[in-house]
Amino acid sequence: MSTRTLGQRASFWVSAGVVSHTLWTSAAPAMVYPVYAAEWHLTHTVTTAIFAIYPIVVVIVLVAFGDVSDYIGRRVTMLLGLAASFLGVLLFAVASNVIWLFAGRALMGVGVGLSAAPSTAAVLEFSAAGQSKRASSITTAAQAVGFTLALLIGGGLVEYAPLPTYLSFWLLFIVLATLFAATWFLPGRTVEPQSSRWRFRMPSIPLGFRKTFAISSMAVTTAYVHGVMILSLGAQVAHDLVGSANALTNGAALSLFPISFGVVGILAKSLPSRVAMTLGALDSAVGMGLLVVSVAQHQLLIFLTSTAISGMGYSLLFLGGLAEINAKAPAPQRGGILSALYLFAYLALGTVAMILGVVATKWGLGLAIKLGAGAIALLSGVTMVLSAPGSLKASTARGDEVSAECNPESPQPSVCL
Repeated sequence: MSTRTLGQRASFWVSAGVVSHTLWTSAAPAMVYPVYAAEWHLTHTVTTAIFAIYPIVVVIVLVAFGDVSDYIGRRVTMLLGLAASFLGVLLFAVASNVIWLFAGRALMGVGVGLSAAPSTAAVLEFSAAGQSKRASSITTAAQAVGFTLALLIGGGLVEYAPLPTYLSFWLLFIVLATLFAATWFLPGRTVEPQSSRWRFRMPSIPLGFRKTFAISSMAVTTAYVHGVMILSLGAQVAHDLVGSANALTNGAALSLFPISFGVVGILAKSLPSRVAMTLGALDSAVGMGLLVVSVAQHQLLIFLTSTAISGMGYSLLFLGGLAEINAKAPAPQRGGILSALYLFAYLALGTVAMILGVVATKWGLGLAIKLGAGAIALLSGVTMVLSAPGSLKASTARGDEVSAECNPESPQPSVCL
């Protein structure tokens, strides 16, 4: 190994850092949305549209380039993603009107769309053999770190530092530059490519893997839709409905969500995946019910309890879904499969964000919160049904049977039909 190439342990943590950036970048504007709304007289529709353009672009990138890291390597794909995120954050750091914000969010979407799946795959591939559950746990914790830093640093800088709409983005700009430099020294490849040349094709899942994928993708999608309530509307909820005007206080309140999902992600790594998904769905439903109550009664304590329980739900849903994928996805197709997983999650995130933004503008933030909470509760119910023991057992048996029949030498190995 070249002295200029990082070892396995360092590569593992750098890859986890790239995972962390995906949620930090996603959450970076969360505490600034109320400031933009006040200074530039933006409606809820516009602020949620700024948020929603990000997952929409992520989906487009995942559709077009979801499996590209299986061909050109995790390192190169992560570098391209970090470069796009870097430029998006730079636009926020110098933004003078809302058009800059839309452009910056679009570039952030490109960055996360390119780097989310390969960084998740790299964390597993730089882990020790047989450590797929630990890799899933660290991935969850890395997301929590990025999410928490975005909310706490963003809230603190908005409340107490000069240039509240710029300074947090300059800080993230420096972090991304450092992370890009570290990623440059990762090993070139962790798995052999499926073929010598990448070509465009729609994301696809091996036939024998589809029922398992359906369970995992529903769990991860349910987890990600929480982002609308926390990242797009959360700061405004805390300010308008709960009654807190301090951005740091609001950021700290919202940060209970990522803090709880990070802690639970580490503590729950030994849980069977279907148990984790079922418990996560229950927690999410309870957390959303408490959120509706906190909004109706303007109770900060109930709001804090809601964010903490919802964070636990997110953690268990994401951890269980990702552990199921990590344990069973074929290594040469892992990047494409994880991209498809994130595709469904971000598509739901963007769709729900746009709908709730329109509802909040026309009929009020309270109704938007009720509808969002109801949507997450519904998705949680579907997740519980899909992750029931009988369903999972059947999908596993079917997957083993078909996987044994698939020919890995097929010209299109990513689609075993």
